[in-house]
Amino acid sequence: MKTILVVANETLGGRELLERLKQHAAEDDVRVAICVPQGRPRHGNIIYDDVVYDSAQVRIELARSVLRQEGIDAVGEPGDPDPYTATMDAAAEYKPDVIIISTFPATSSGWLRRDLIERVQDASGMPVEHVVADIDNEGLPFQVTLVVANRTAASAPLNHALKEKAAGDDRHLFIVVVPQEGGEGLHARRARARLSQVIDRLRNDGLLAAGMIGDPDPYAATMNALQMFRVDDVVISTLPETRSGWMRADLIERVRKASGKPVDHVAAEAPTAA
Repeated sequence: MKTILVVANETLGGRELLERLKQHAAEDDVRVAICVPQGRPRHGNIIYDDVVYDSAQVRIELARSVLRQEGIDAVGEPGDPDPYTATMDAAAEYKPDVIIISTFPATSSGWLRRDLIERVQDASGMPVEHVVADIDNEGLPFQVTLVVANRTAASAPLNHALKEKAAGDDRHLFIVVVPQEGGEGLHARRARARLSQVIDRLRNDGLLAAGMIGDPDPYAATMNALQMFRVDDVVISTLPETRSGWMRADLIERVRKASGKPVDHVAAEAPTAA
C-alpha cells in the first residue's frame, strides 16, 4: 500500500488537491497521512494553545470526512507551526512513498517564498509533488458553514436550522466554534463538553461536522475562525435577546459588517440537563 503524506493548511480543501489524491487512489491502494502546520490567530488579546491546535485538527477531521466519501482512508495530526519542521516530522513518523505539498499560487504563498518544496526535496530524498490551489478565485468544491454557539450549542432549534441548511447536500461542511466563557481551565473544559455534544448530534444526523473551542470574546472567536477557514456563511446561536450578552454586544451585526458574509441568527433556550 502506498502512503501519501499531504502537507497543507488553508488549501487543504482545494479541488486540485482532492483530484490529485483521487488520481493516486485510482492507480494504487493508498493510505493518506495529513499534516497541518498550526497557525496563529490575529484576533484576541491572548493566544490560547487549545484554539491553535483545534483549528488545525478541524481541517484534518473535515478532510478525512471528505476523503472517506471518496473511499480514501486518511489519518493525521496538527504539526509544528513551521511548515518545514512539520513536514519533516511527519515524514519521519509516517515514512511516506510520496509527499504532496499544497500551497496558494506563488504570488500569495509564504511557503513558496521560503522555498519549502525544494527544501523538503533536498532534505527528505523523497518524491515531492506540488499542488497549487487558487481557492481565492476558484472557491472550495463544497459549501462550508461556520456555526458559533455556546450555551445553546446543543439546542433543538440550532440543530433543526443546520439540518435544514444541509438538506439535499451530502457534502455540506459545518465548522462549529464554542467560545469559552472565561480564561480558566474549567471554562475550556465546559466549552469542550458543549462542543462534543453538538458535534456528536450533528454526526448522528449524518452531517459532516468538526469544531473547536474559541476565544472568550465571541467576536474574536468568530473572526479568528473566519481568518482560519474559508466559509460561505455564518450561523450564530444565542439565548433570547432579553437574556443574551452577545445580542447586547451587537455580535450579529458586527460579524456581518466585518466579514461580508451572510449571517443567520438562531435564538434558543439553553438545553436543560436530563
